[in-house]
Amino acid sequence: MISTIDKEWSGTNKDGALLVMFQDEARFGRISDTRRCWCPRPIRPLAQAMVTQQYTYAYAAVSVSDGVLDTLILPQVNSECMQLFLDEVATRHPKDRIAMILDGAGWHKSSTLKIPKNMLLVSLPPYAPELNPVEHLWD
Repeated sequence: MISTIDKEWSGTNKDGALLVMFQDEARFGRISDTRRCWCPRPIRPLAQAMVTQQYTYAYAAVSVSDGVLDTLILPQVNSECMQLFLDEVATRHPKDRIAMILDGAGWHKSSTLKIPKNMLLVSLPPYAPELNPVEHLWD
């Protein structure tokens, strides 16, 4: 796989070390469904259900060869936030060539993404989360 990545490399920094990183996102949050309330007998209050959802998203990329971990907490999963994450990882490793291996989420394939010069995106096969070691980070 590494020889294939080296052949496809189009970045300008061909002398830098190759850093193979696996990337994924996870959603953390809360959902509250309030329905019960207390009052003295025999009164039966009318308590309407109100579902509240609040989420935040963690982006992570890990290099399994040396344990380098880059993370960002962002408010959404979309191509704009993915662009922020890719730019941040690229600036954290300016002298390395980064092969970022990721799943097939729509925002990973967006035509609006501007891939940093020191990075190459490699997609995993569909329906194969077991191939992405960063999935165990969320366990």
